Amino acid sequence: MADMQAPVWLFGYGSLIWRPDFPFLESRRAHIEGWTRRFWQGSHDHRGIPTDPGRVVTLIEAPGARCDGRAYLIEPDVFEHLDHREKNGYTQCDVEMFFADGQASGVVYIGVPGNFAFLGDAPMDEIAAQIHRSVGPSGPNAEYLLQLAAALRELDATDPHVFELERLVLEAR
Repeated sequence: MADMQAPVWLFGYGSLIWRPDFPFLESRRAHIEGWTRRFWQGSHDHRGIPTDPGRVVTLIEAPGARCDGRAYLIEPDVFEHLDHREKNGYTQCDVEMFFADGQASGVVYIGVPGNFAFLGDAPMDEIAAQIHRSVGPSGPNAEYLLQLAAALRELDATDPHVFELERLVLEAR
């Protein structure tokens, strides 16, 4: 990003969809291409604890995939807050976002494979069990999953990974 004085588009695909705790100039439904949302990132600081991390979403490269979310137009000084919020293994990456009426370049936070909190793939029932039992300073991990599923439905977005985990966690209650 060349001009750090101008507003920047931020793509949210997890809790940023349903809990934007930062000021923004505009918010729009958006999607990115070539990425899929997965509960493969550990949460040692929000939805779990260091000895029993929860699971939150990250993006995994997937040619041909589409990830729906929400884009926020933010002032550059908001990144100080976001960098702290996303400190548990997330890295800023450049991304192209698509809107109903066009597209824009922006930034997304991704927990890239190999970061210290990356948990990776596991059987869905194991991921669901971990989400069901985990609790951290920001609350139960299940709340994160259920809020995300509800927010995706509000966006009229389909995500089989999220919705299957939601089903498994609700069955375990």
